[in-house]
Amino acid sequence: MIHTLYRTLTSLGGPLISLYLKRRMARGKEDPARFGERLGRPSLPRPEGRLVWLHAASVGESLSLLPLVERLAARPGWRVLMTTGTVTSAKLMAERLPEGAIHQYVPVDRPAWARAFVDHWRPDLVLWAESDFWPNLLDAIRRRAIPLVLVQGRVSAKSFAGWQRARGFIGRLLSAFTLCLGQTPEDAQRLAALGAKRVECLGNLKMAVPPLPADEAELARLRQAVGVRPLWLAASTHPGEEALAARVHQALAARVPGLLTVIVPRHPHRGAEIAGELAAMGLSATLRSAGAAPGGDIHVADTMGELGLFYRLAPIVFMGKSLLVKGGQNPFEPARLGAAVLFGPHMDNFPEMAPAMVAAGAAVQVEDEAHLAETVARLLADPVELDRRRAAAETWVEAEAGVLEGVLGALDPLLAQAEQAHAHA
Repeated sequence: MIHTLYRTLTSLGGPLISLYLKRRMARGKEDPARFGERLGRPSLPRPEGRLVWLHAASVGESLSLLPLVERLAARPGWRVLMTTGTVTSAKLMAERLPEGAIHQYVPVDRPAWARAFVDHWRPDLVLWAESDFWPNLLDAIRRRAIPLVLVQGRVSAKSFAGWQRARGFIGRLLSAFTLCLGQTPEDAQRLAALGAKRVECLGNLKMAVPPLPADEAELARLRQAVGVRPLWLAASTHPGEEALAARVHQALAARVPGLLTVIVPRHPHRGAEIAGELAAMGLSATLRSAGAAPGGDIHVADTMGELGLFYRLAPIVFMGKSLLVKGGQNPFEPARLGAAVLFGPHMDNFPEMAPAMVAAGAAVQVEDEAHLAETVARLLADPVELDRRRAAAETWVEAEAGVLEGVLGALDPLLAQAEQAHAHA
């Protein structure tokens, strides 16, 4: 019933959908040069041979799939198509996808646009990330009997409760999947309870992500600019967290002479706004987007794609969206680069990873702003403990890095099936 209603509304609602997309474009949330892709009109031809299509909603999901993309692209006779839905993720994929991989925007989920997309690309295997379920696209894949695998499957407690009230609808969506790979045992259990046919938990692919890249020459320049100043980083911050980091800086400045705080906001366009907020607090700030080297009290790194640079620069990293805002940002990335990782109590997006890191000594969970200030001060004052925390983070990362092989092993029968089908075609 719900599925039929959804198809009807998305079929008849063309004018409203077009208006919505135009408004998104006016706000810079759509790519004018490639807008046809969102309407089911691909801008590239389908490559010859076998094709695996991977879909991820946005930046975080697409990054988690990159190790898988690289391995699949290196498999003889296979080409890779990656789709995402945001301008930011498209720019990132242009920089990070391996040779031979193609990026397209995912079409908006109208039946005709979904059919046109699938008919053009004719994938031999589809890998779908997390929980970005689009009923018309999934239906188009199922009708063509294309093997479909959910990777990084995630169902939060809140989503699970919501889907319980629409079991027929979610059951139909999940029935399209040949295999569902949950991020955690809890995710796998929830997927099975909602109607997924075959469910496994092989771990979180975010554990297999290679270190974020960084320009070595620029890193050397930054290290020279910082010199011997003690340094800590507040990463992927959201509104309110920059002021929190500034208050921590003010609380520690007298105890830690020369302290430099670096803030990397989640949304770089907020850099000037953040600098104004810091100035109102009586702090001097430098903006990376203005070409300034780290200096003053606080350096705001308001640029895109440079977290790898600053994770290498800072020995202590606090992850945003975990004290004032709920959800948390990925703590694996700084741990992968040997930082001592701190985060607040609200790490709902990483329900398995966060407590595992704390238990292994790879991260410290702080209770509030005062606890954050005290922890940063203690680590800066005790090089032995700081080195121990950094080593524990690297050790934990290496122990968790085998998930990619497990996922590839689960996909191998489906890849081999497609190879056999092409051999007999």
